[in-house]
Formats: sequence, C-alpha cells, structure tokens
Amino acid sequence: MFSAVRRIYLTAYNWTLFFGWLQVFYLAVSTLWNSGHESVYAAVEKPLILAQSAALLEILHSLAGIVRSPVTATLPQVASRLYVTWGILYSFPEIRTHFFVSSLVISWSITEIIRYSFFGLKEAFGSAPSWLLWLRYSTFLMLYPTGITSEVGLIYYALPYLKESGDKFSIRMPNRWNFSFDYYCNAVLVLGFYVPGSPHLYGYMLEQRKKALAKAKTA
Repeated sequence: MFSAVRRIYLTAYNWTLFFGWLQVFYLAVSTLWNSGHESVYAAVEKPLILAQSAALLEILHSLAGIVRSPVTATLPQVASRLYVTWGILYSFPEIRTHFFVSSLVISWSITEIIRYSFFGLKEAFGSAPSWLLWLRYSTFLMLYPTGITSEVGLIYYALPYLKESGDKFSIRMPNRWNFSFDYYCNAVLVLGFYVPGSPHLYGYMLEQRKKALAKAKTA
C-alpha cells in the first residue's frame, strides 16, 4: 500500500515539476529571442519561483527515505538555488536585467526538464528510455558549470546592492536576543561555500554518472 501511494505521489510530483520547468524554459527562450535578456526575469518570475520553491519537498523526500538521494547531496543544491531565487533575484530587482539571469534560468530549466521527465517515467512505468538516461547523466557536464557560474555571478554582482541596502534582512545589536546578522557578510560567506561545495557536488554527480551508465550497459 505504501509503495503504491509513494509511486503515485512521486509520479505526480515529477510530472508537475516537469511541466512547470517546461513553462519556464519556453518563456525564457521566447523572451530572450524577442525582447532580449533584460526582459527574461519579468517573464519567468512566477513559474520560476513556484517550480524552484517546490524543490523544498525534495529535502523532505530524502530525509523521509522516500527517494534514495542522500540529503548531503540534495540539501546544498536546493539551498543554493533557493538562496539565489529568493535571497538575490526576488529581493534585489537591480540585477534582474543582468545577462546571467538568462544563462541561469536556461541552465536550470533544461536540467530539470530532463531530470523530472526521467524520474517521472521511472516512477510511472518502472524504466526510462536509454537516450533519456544518457541525457540525465551527461548534460550536467556542461549545464552544471554554466548554472554555477551564473549563480556565483549574480551573487557577486548583487553585493554592492546588498551593501547599500543597509539593514535590509540584517539584524543589528543591541536587541532582545543579543544576536546580530549581516546580510552582506552572509552573501560573501555563501560565495565562499561555492569554492569547496561546487567541486564536491560535481564529483558526486560524476560518480553517479559512472554507476548509472555502467549499470545500463550490463542491463
């Protein structure tokens, strides 16, 4: 009973997110073609925020054991994307017209269209076509670097606006909690985490690729 409910839930989840990211991709590419990179964020904002925020459930999936992905791999990827989506792009409109927004959104959406369709088919039918498996475990070789570069670039270019914002999202002392938090320094710290975090996650995905493709050859 639990297995059947799990399968139905994950099938619905993956296909819902597939269509969400497909909408993001279509809007991003058509807007980039017709209006230029300056207009991309305005076109994709709502579906992008919805699709990316839904990824919070993937952390819960890992913690609950609904999926096999370790939370150590899921958490940093989801957290970094949510930070860029909400903490940078949504909170600081000044950088929404940067060309990194286009490369970010297109990299994310292609990755997720492939990923969610792959797992959607696996949950619904028990397997996915070999060509889709290859795309699932190969396209990140190019899309992960472009996505990470775009994330880091947007955070970096947002730093002056974070500094100018003063107390926005910051907590100053004295206060009843005797606690302080500086949003600008936090952004610098986040950039620092990308240095060890990005190679670690990339290496993990390379290992997963090797295992998945080797298993497919012997199947």
